[in-house]
Amino acid sequence: MSGEGGPGSPKAGTPRTVPCPTCGAKSVFEPWNPWRPFCSERCRMVDLGAWASESYRVAGRPGDEASGDEKPEPEQ
Repeated sequence: MSGEGGPGSPKAGTPRTVPCPTCGAKSVFEPWNPWRPFCSERCRMVDLGAWASESYRVAGRPGDEASGDEKPEPEQ
């Protein structure tokens, strides 16, 4: 067996790279990279800060204004 794997797989010894989600630079996506998929700790912290400040949002259903955490007011 060769160490190259099947079609489309990276060659043995060549680290897999992916674009950093924050800055777009090439980032090594290997177990020894402590910040993967980010290229650096800075980019990882920028992304975490965006989540913490609610810059990223998950879309809800159209017309669904309530976040689901609030209890509806009882009708009188």
